[in-house]
Amino acid sequence: MSRITLFADILLPLGVQNLFTYRVPFELNDALLIGTRVVVPFGKSKFQTGIVINIHENIPNGYEAKYIEHLLDESPVINQKQFKLWQWVSQYYLAPLGDVMNAALPGNLKLASETKIQLHPNFNGNTANLSDRGFQVVEALEIAQSNNEDLSLKQLAEIFNLKNVMPLIKVLIDQQVVITVEELQEKHSIKHLKYVCISDDYLSEEKLSEALESLNQKKKDLHLYEVLLQAIGAGLWIDGNTQWVLRKDLEKLGLSTSSIETLAKRGILTIESRPVNRIALFSKDIKPISPLSPAQAVAHTEIVEAFETLDTCLLEGITGSGKTEIYVHLINEVLSQGKQVFFMLPEISLTSQLIQRLRSFFGDQVGVYHSKYNQNERLEVWNELLKEEFSRFKIIVGTRSSVFLPFSNLGLIIIDEEHETSFKQQDPSPRYNGRSTALVLAQQHKAKTLLGSATPSFESKFLAKEGKFGYVQLSERFGNSILPLIELIDMKKEREVNQNFSFFSKKMLFEIGLAIENKKQVILFQNRRGYTPQQNCEVCGWVAECKNCDVKLTYHMQGNVLKCHYCGYVQSPISTCNSCGSTRIKTQGFGTEKIEDELQLHFPKLRIARMDLDSTRTKNAFTNLIEQFEEQQIDVMIGTQMITKGLDFENVHLVGIVDADQMLNAPDFRAHERAFQLMTQVAGRAGRRETQGKVFIQTGQVENWVVNAIKQQNFEQFYALELEERERYFYPPYTKLIEITLKHREENILIENSMAFGEALFTHFGNRLNGPDRPAIGRIKNMHLRVIKIKIERAISQIKTKEIIQECLNTFYQNARHRSTIVSINVDPV
Repeated sequence: MSRITLFADILLPLGVQNLFTYRVPFELNDALLIGTRVVVPFGKSKFQTGIVINIHENIPNGYEAKYIEHLLDESPVINQKQFKLWQWVSQYYLAPLGDVMNAALPGNLKLASETKIQLHPNFNGNTANLSDRGFQVVEALEIAQSNNEDLSLKQLAEIFNLKNVMPLIKVLIDQQVVITVEELQEKHSIKHLKYVCISDDYLSEEKLSEALESLNQKKKDLHLYEVLLQAIGAGLWIDGNTQWVLRKDLEKLGLSTSSIETLAKRGILTIESRPVNRIALFSKDIKPISPLSPAQAVAHTEIVEAFETLDTCLLEGITGSGKTEIYVHLINEVLSQGKQVFFMLPEISLTSQLIQRLRSFFGDQVGVYHSKYNQNERLEVWNELLKEEFSRFKIIVGTRSSVFLPFSNLGLIIIDEEHETSFKQQDPSPRYNGRSTALVLAQQHKAKTLLGSATPSFESKFLAKEGKFGYVQLSERFGNSILPLIELIDMKKEREVNQNFSFFSKKMLFEIGLAIENKKQVILFQNRRGYTPQQNCEVCGWVAECKNCDVKLTYHMQGNVLKCHYCGYVQSPISTCNSCGSTRIKTQGFGTEKIEDELQLHFPKLRIARMDLDSTRTKNAFTNLIEQFEEQQIDVMIGTQMITKGLDFENVHLVGIVDADQMLNAPDFRAHERAFQLMTQVAGRAGRRETQGKVFIQTGQVENWVVNAIKQQNFEQFYALELEERERYFYPPYTKLIEITLKHREENILIENSMAFGEALFTHFGNRLNGPDRPAIGRIKNMHLRVIKIKIERAISQIKTKEIIQECLNTFYQNARHRSTIVSINVDPV
């Protein structure tokens, strides 16, 4: 054992930038490694789990370093490239390094004194393999659970008079005996399946025959005998070598559940419940990769050529052009080089169809990582990647948080639907953009990045035009599919001339009926969930608003409640006006629920479903909806932007955009870009096979240049005109935008403090600074808001800009009057 006095710099999952230095006990000198987790005391009575970032012999100045309490890992749980990426995210997005760590690590790698512990949902009560202390923990949790209580790590330490209970809890987590409460809040657990094997004493056919002959020679017993022999003959078991098989496979051979239980009681069979990798359940027979069409082959060649001189390439392929087939060929080429592939998607909802397609070509090499998978499932992927070249996952499909996984040998990153704003984390800190972070990750691994979209972001298109990204265009649909016919429906005329005040035009209803009559399916798009946006008084105009936020409450027919989509506040619908007492309360506007309700009145026999945040909250809800729609069990799918992204349905003939004006009139400089992208993407769901599809856009602004660009399906024209506007008003991509939000419960204090902070920034940035202003929604969760925006020319040093902002913030908080004001910084807001 080394007797050198060592110190370790530890990163803790706290909202601070600093590392904390602790003394290493002599007994850990030889075992402590950079990247491992340790338990350290923090404050007077708390413990935290941190990660070792540096080990050295430098005695800290000004204080006596506390000792590390416990080493949790024998080998590192993060690698050096990961930490470098964390540092970049922290510096670029002005986020505390501890916040980045908190966002990056799976929940089961984080333990703190306040962490709540419960029994694992699948724990069957078997304590035979537990230590005495582990058994006592289970007893304590059972008692707490019977009283509907949770126990924290701190409470468990006090109950058992242990200074540090974390190592014990880590063992119980690994044994799937306990689980953190955070995991339970996801409302799903690890999937278990029943496995069966022949007990050791009956492995041979002779032994098995003897055992079965000893049974009563009834017809049922003879059937057991025949099935088990058939299982051996089918290769489910190998003579003399125990092999576990799924119980359902035996049941397929005709062995009932009760029969299996009977044989288990007699000791002939052994049954065990085992966790299974959910992704493996998607496994199908591997099929050969299909050849590319001539247009796809040209695009593939151009991408490969672009990668010879540039690290990033933008693939602009119209909807239905078959970008995924090109991705598959590129993935196969990278895998043949022994490297990993990271396939990043903006939404969990997109993973279902894509995983099935990728697994059909690459089998169990495909791993999945996103927030709908629970903590243990995410940890399984994390640990598998730590095996580096021995990992079975060569392809990772995931959302933005996947960028923090411990990749070791990336060769290619594919960012599909790269224009999507969902790649940007809004709250809490770090407010990083997964797309931008992935580009830095690729640089670290000397990997290539392919950005794919039918409607690229202005930033990516701009960089491609400047020659910083490669640019490849795929302008024809795959196979015999042709672009849909797009028609605008004038809703102003519909109301004035036809006296139709429904939110369905007569033309739209006719076309829906015609499509259904022809055995085709329909998608209706409305980017607003709920039943109606608001309830108001016909007499005085009073509107029901959230008590915590300056927003109108949305009425949801499901549950018959008014909801706030910002803070989650819920109340009963209004029957009497709070202002004048009138009972003449009406609802205005419409969301996906109301569209479903009215459409059912027009077409009572239609099979209608909704795809929005409310209808897809459970883990498998989205996948189930997709499968039902693919199998044509649903006639009409009504949805929000979920249905615009990368889904491929061969029988969809008609797409209806119910209200284009809502998107066009949004108070945001990106409103036109988003409207164009959303409507073009959803239009691309129509007619993706031999038959030309139809798209109808309902709008009161038929002369609007944006909807006409969509009608003509002319991205280049739209891009050029919108770019002129951006340059004129000094917006991205010509500038970099930083948005600073200040929050306080008292509006007068907020006004005073935001003015002080704005003045400090103005001395450095002058007219580049706008605000502080009250945003459109000036209060959320009882916190008043003020926003400051800074526009910086691209040529100006971004590092220096952020250093100045950080210095101003540090000075701001030195004043005691300002410390109650919360300041959050959003770099490159979307």
